[in-house]
Amino acid sequence: MEEILIIQTENFKLTQSEFLIRMLISLGIGLVIGLEREFSSSNHKEIFAGLRTLSIVAVLGFTFALLNFLIHPWIFIIGLISVVVIVSISYWISGSKGEIGSTTEFATILIYLLGGLTLLGYIEFSLALTVILVVLLSLKMKFKNIIGQINKQELSAFIRFVVIALLILPFLPNQNFGPYNVINPREVGWIIVLTSGIGFIGYILMKFLGTNRGILLTGIFGGLVSSTIVTWTFSKKSKETPALSANYAIAIFAAASIMVLRVVVWVYIFNREMLENLKLPLFIIFCAALGTTLFFYNKQKGQKKIKDVLPLGEPLNIKDAVFFGLLYTGILILVSYASNEYGAKGIYISSAISALTDIDAIAISVSKLGGTTLNFLTAQNAILLATLSNTVVKIGITFYSGSKLIKKYVLVGYGIIFIAGIVGFLLLNT
Repeated sequence: MEEILIIQTENFKLTQSEFLIRMLISLGIGLVIGLEREFSSSNHKEIFAGLRTLSIVAVLGFTFALLNFLIHPWIFIIGLISVVVIVSISYWISGSKGEIGSTTEFATILIYLLGGLTLLGYIEFSLALTVILVVLLSLKMKFKNIIGQINKQELSAFIRFVVIALLILPFLPNQNFGPYNVINPREVGWIIVLTSGIGFIGYILMKFLGTNRGILLTGIFGGLVSSTIVTWTFSKKSKETPALSANYAIAIFAAASIMVLRVVVWVYIFNREMLENLKLPLFIIFCAALGTTLFFYNKQKGQKKIKDVLPLGEPLNIKDAVFFGLLYTGILILVSYASNEYGAKGIYISSAISALTDIDAIAISVSKLGGTTLNFLTAQNAILLATLSNTVVKIGITFYSGSKLIKKYVLVGYGIIFIAGIVGFLLLNT
């Protein structure tokens, strides 16, 4: 049985069943947001728009979008203007009484638009915006508490980070030049932004979630970008706050676990066939890293909790981030030199040197070459060698910049991961 069409144009058609489903979804959007507004304003005598009003506005947007096709293409715009006028009048009346909040008013306009989007079939988009809107509306008190706890130094750090990330980084040249044509200002800028950003995010998470949860989450998220940067950042911070050394070590091991997963993803994307023999060695390394993380985490849980009054250090350390960016550039030049001087035979040297920063670049490079200019075993060995080299580098970073306590933790933890890497390397070559 054929569906009855309500609308059928060159670019859009709507059946009866689709009409009913989308209408119910638009009504649901209004009900959800209206319920949140009613709950948030339960202590107030008057409310501009609550459960019923916002539900009607959502259905109104849906209906006017329908009439846009059936009667005239300006109907929806006229409806939007009408809603804006009503909202403006309400805001003017509220303002005259000394009530200057406008959150519900703007939410009302957005709900009208969401009703129209739902009619057009952008259901996932409408629901995603609804979730975002509900979350933002419900977090009013939390936002106020967070803003109330931010000091002048933290605000200044945030502004500096925004300037670097949004006003300086996008305008850096995105082209290679210099020795061996490997220096890319945009890439170096990214390293500086990531290094300083991970430190800044860690500071914020520690302040608002507590040292234990905040540091661990930073290590996990930071590991998605660079476990070496996490090691560098937290090793430096361990000297500022030695009492948090164990927490920093756990985050460093968590980042190392994520690093192994990153390698698996890169190899899978660029050369799935090469992953076959790498599965077992990488699995052994991952188990060692994850096991080390869980061991130290459980050990830390049994100890006395760290109080949040401990100093958190600088919110944003640009100086150390710039130093790491320059170090990264120097290593790129060294890698290019090794490859240029020794050719294909220098792949192992290049792998070991490039791992001084992180292993993403070498993992992607040899995955692309595996099975073509490089045989699979050479490419797989290069990745494992880079992993071992990177582990040694991170131990060195910790010993150079970390506290006494974190040195001990990292030597034990990364020592276990290094041994696991050796075992994986031997299994691959037997």
